Amino acid sequence: MITIENADKALKDYYLQAVSAQLNDNVSPFFSAIEKNADSVYGKDVKVAVVRGNTEGVMALAEESNLPSPYSNRYLEISVPLKNIYGTIEVSDKALRASRDSSGAFVNLVNAEMEGLVSGAKYNFQRMLYGDGNGTLAKISSADDSASSNFKYTVDDVSKLSVGMKVEAVADGGTKTEGLTIAAIDGESKTVTFNKEVTGTAAGALITLVGAYGNELTGLAAIFGDGKLYGYDRAEEPYFAPHAKTLSSELVEDDLTDMLDYMEEHFNSKINMILCSFATRKKIAKLAADNRRIVNSIDAAAGFGVVTVNGVPVYADRFCPDGVIYFVNTADFALSQLCDWEWLEDEDGKILKQVPGKAAYGATLVKYAELICKKPCAQGILKNV
Repeated sequence: MITIENADKALKDYYLQAVSAQLNDNVSPFFSAIEKNADSVYGKDVKVAVVRGNTEGVMALAEESNLPSPYSNRYLEISVPLKNIYGTIEVSDKALRASRDSSGAFVNLVNAEMEGLVSGAKYNFQRMLYGDGNGTLAKISSADDSASSNFKYTVDDVSKLSVGMKVEAVADGGTKTEGLTIAAIDGESKTVTFNKEVTGTAAGALITLVGAYGNELTGLAAIFGDGKLYGYDRAEEPYFAPHAKTLSSELVEDDLTDMLDYMEEHFNSKINMILCSFATRKKIAKLAADNRRIVNSIDAAAGFGVVTVNGVPVYADRFCPDGVIYFVNTADFALSQLCDWEWLEDEDGKILKQVPGKAAYGATLVKYAELICKKPCAQGILKNV
């Protein structure tokens, strides 16, 4: 007979291992390539000491010369809090009782919930890896002339939005409009209609997931962005500023190879992965046909289709924005985590708990982690591609 007790045990002893494996496999080529560890986790924070290099401590001198003075490494410390990532499942008491005398029915019930959890978790985790740390889904470009009455706004991208989605709008200065629900989307005109007006200055406001602003992983959009990184002002500390180049003409193969050469020559960085959108990868693939030097292949280790430039794989990701190409050395990245995916337990070690005010039981999967780039200046970005 299926009871809350043995259902709880099944989630802990069987489903956790299976779910963790699914959430860690085939998320994205970038995620597969980076290190995952708890080595730099101290309490609730990630602390990483990075060295700005040492080129002066070793010298060739005449025999009678004084020995070189030791060169003091310049250390910089990255210290940031772990981000809290949660996923929940919910099973109604009625459904649980209906499957009480059938283990098969119970397995089907839980499997359906777990499939939804895994699908949602992989989608959002992949999105966060490329995100800005704020759960940004789109940016409002302008408001309709009668936006105060029809609540219609033009945005830069509708691909991550869906009707019925609950979101928030964060304007310049931090003014936040909560309780927004997307009522309609026009993909052709890139307009979104909400259930109410966006307060503050709408133009330039970010449309974010509820509660996500400032609480998501420091993804590639933040690492390659213009604001502070890990608390450092990039203008004052260029170590935290990736090398950026803006194209003024159509992309050519030399733009790609020049970036690879520049990163190795100036930063001793051996770029081993190029990341872009599907549309941008098509442009790179066309260069392959024209020049017969970029080869289509399959990365057997990662299991993803790939083209290569000078032997460096080019991966497309649906969350990488159009118009930019990231050049990364994955050895400089790590997902620092307090633990792998685990169930949230109460004081008695129970996973399934009654949802307050509802005839249902819920369980929460949790991961405390942060994406760290230990050498941002060794990464590159091409803009206006």
